[in-house]
Amino acid sequence: MSEKKVSLLEGFKAFLTRGNVIDLAVAVVIGAAFTNVVNAVVKGIINPLVGAFGTQDLEKYSSCLRGPCVVDPDTGRMDGIEILWGSVLSAALSFLITGAVVYFLMVMPMAKYLARRAAAQAAKEGVQETMEVSELEVLKEIRDALVSRRDQP
Repeated sequence: MSEKKVSLLEGFKAFLTRGNVIDLAVAVVIGAAFTNVVNAVVKGIINPLVGAFGTQDLEKYSSCLRGPCVVDPDTGRMDGIEILWGSVLSAALSFLITGAVVYFLMVMPMAKYLARRAAAQAAKEGVQETMEVSELEVLKEIRDALVSRRDQP
């Protein structure tokens, strides 16, 4: 029974210490912090720009699906069914901005770095392979010379 617990704990430890789990945890923390920045940009810059072309803030754009969409001043309750499509558009803009920033500032530079690193590694392996072929040729020549000396009286 204790062996099974040890193996489970060892497996869990191996899972936690793998690089991709730690990378994922860092990505989640950075993504959560970055979301606040993107939301601030959308609410502070994008929404007022859209409001400059329209009549109000992007978050306040809505349509009334049924009935008069007015707030009853006594109860504070909305009469009618209001669709808040401005907030959906704002969320979609936040998503697009987040995706663009992550792609252009994180994914693309990392892909270029990894491609350069892979090319350098391939070039290094090519040189190593050439050296190994050259060494093999020299060893063959030495072998042939020794064989020819042995065959001579």
